[in-house]
Amino acid sequence: MTQQRVLITAGAGGIGWAIAEAFLNSDSLVHIVDVNPEAVAKVSGTHQNLSASIGDVTSREDIAALAKDLESRWGGLDVLVSNAGIAGPTTPVEEYDAEAWDAVVGINLTGSFNVVQHFVPLLKASGNGGSILVMSSLAGRFGYANRIAYSATKWGLVGFTKTLSLELGPHGITVNSIHPGAVNGPRVDQVFEGRAAVSGRSVEEEREAGLSNQSIKKFTDPEDIAALAVFLAGPHARTISGQQFPIDGDSKAAQ
Repeated sequence: MTQQRVLITAGAGGIGWAIAEAFLNSDSLVHIVDVNPEAVAKVSGTHQNLSASIGDVTSREDIAALAKDLESRWGGLDVLVSNAGIAGPTTPVEEYDAEAWDAVVGINLTGSFNVVQHFVPLLKASGNGGSILVMSSLAGRFGYANRIAYSATKWGLVGFTKTLSLELGPHGITVNSIHPGAVNGPRVDQVFEGRAAVSGRSVEEEREAGLSNQSIKKFTDPEDIAALAVFLAGPHARTISGQQFPIDGDSKAAQ
């Protein structure tokens, strides 16, 4: 397989950075774009095949400028990982702030649209097919009480993925969505610490409760999500498209 050219949104930390490292380890050229300048500065220069820029997926101007830059440098694109997203508040629908709703929809859905619209021409220009990976969530498979905007957008990305797979399949471009559950790391630790502070139970008891709806009693490692992404963009997945890939310990609900 020739050296892949990979773009990852929100790639300077968390799952996005794990995916970036996995592609770099497979000798790909990787560009990450992230809204966080400090995170971009931290990872910049860490690998000879890595480039990085600051940009906001809700800004069509930022994305257009990035598309122009990568077209001039690479001439095409092989893999697009649409990873940028926010969770929004946890609150009942009647109390949900309208501006927060707009922000979640703007980043999770409209941001994904902005990126895909600008980079599909570069995927087509590669001449070798290509892959789009859309980061959905466990919340894109189940309802999620008190997280109306997050769940709605993550479900919306499923239809987004399926439609793109139909449009881009004739060009050999595969499109799939990845649906992580709770992921190991500081973020999930903070969630259980917060729950413990409210419930009076220990953090470990809250972790056990969080795993209670899973057949496999462990949280997902970011590296496992990254390995799945590399596979779906690789030569053995060229006929896998329009699919949802849960990676959540066989969860029965979102909580």
